[in-house]
Amino acid sequence: MMAWENQTFDSEFILLGIFDHSPTHIFLFSLILGIFTVALMGNTTMIFLIYLDTQLHTPMYFLLSQLSLMDLMLICTTVPKMAFNYLSGRTAISVTGCATQIFFYASLLSCECYLLTVMAYDRYVAVCHPLRYPSLMSLRICGLMVAFSWILGSSDGVIDAAATFSFSYCGSREIAHFFCNFPSLLSHACNDTSTFEMVLFICCIVMIVIPVVIIIVSYTRVLLAVIRMGSGEGRHKAFTTCSSHLMVVGMYYGTALFVYIRPTSDRSPTQDKMASIFYTILTPMLNPFIYSLRNKEATRAFMKVCLESKFCNCLYSLFSAKYFSSKKSGNENSMEHSFTLTHMGSP
Repeated sequence: MMAWENQTFDSEFILLGIFDHSPTHIFLFSLILGIFTVALMGNTTMIFLIYLDTQLHTPMYFLLSQLSLMDLMLICTTVPKMAFNYLSGRTAISVTGCATQIFFYASLLSCECYLLTVMAYDRYVAVCHPLRYPSLMSLRICGLMVAFSWILGSSDGVIDAAATFSFSYCGSREIAHFFCNFPSLLSHACNDTSTFEMVLFICCIVMIVIPVVIIIVSYTRVLLAVIRMGSGEGRHKAFTTCSSHLMVVGMYYGTALFVYIRPTSDRSPTQDKMASIFYTILTPMLNPFIYSLRNKEATRAFMKVCLESKFCNCLYSLFSAKYFSSKKSGNENSMEHSFTLTHMGSP
C-alpha cells in the first residue's frame, strides 16, 4: 500500500477524539474543561506560593514547584487542542504538529517520572539521614537533579518526535485518540516497526520500571524509619508528607505502566483513551490539592498570601473610599460656596 501524500510535512492525520455532540458527551466535555481550569489555577497557585513565600524556599518545595510546572505544561499540551477540535469541528493535525505534540507529551511524561524519583530520594534523605540532609540535598544538588530530569525527559521526547518523521504512513489517516500518542501512531506506519517498538519498550523500562524500583526501595526505608521513630508528632509529620508523595506516585505510575508496558496486540483504543485522560488531565488537577490539603506549610502559605491580598484590597478600598469621599465633599462645598455667592450677588 502506498504511503499517503508521500509522507510530506504537509500531510495530515485525523484525530477522532473522545466526544461526539450528544447531550451526555457535551456534559463530559464541559466537565473536562472544568477540570482543565481547576488544574490550571491549582498548579499556577502552587508555583506562585512557593515563589512568594520565603519559608517554602527548600529543596522539597522546589521539587514541588517543578512538578506543578510539568503538570501545567502537560495539560496545556493536550486539552486546548482537543477543545479546539471539538468546538471547531476541524480534527486534522499535520505531521509536524503531531510530532510537536508527541515531543512535549513524551518529554513531560519522562520528566515527571525522573522528578518523582528525585522526590522519593529527597524524602528518604530527610527521614533516614536528617543530619546530613543539608549537604546531601543542598539547593545546588537539587537543581542539578532537576536539570538532569529535564534533559533526560527531553531526550526521550526527541527520540519519539524524530521517529514520527522517520516512518512512512499508509492506509487510514484516522488516529483513535484525542491527541497524537505515539503507540496509536505506530499502527499507521508502513515500515516494520518491531525494532523501534523494542527501543520504545527499553525506554519505558528505563523511564518507568527503574524509577518505580528506586521509589519502592526509598519508601520502604522511609516506612521502616518512621515506624522506629519515638516521637508521635514526628512520625505523623513524616507519614503525612510521604503519603502525599505515594498517592501521586501510585496514580501516575499505575496508569503509565498500564498504557506503555502492555504488548501492542493487547491494546484497546478505548482503554488507552480512558487511561490517558487519567494521567494527562486528572492527575495534574489532583496533584496540587493532594500536596496543599495534606501539607500544613503549604496551607499556611496559602492562607498567608490570601490574608495579605485581602489586607491590601481592604487598604485600597479604604483609601479609595476616603479619596472619593473627600473629593465629593470638596465638590459639594465648592457648589455650596458658588450657590451662596450667586444668591448674595443677586438683587
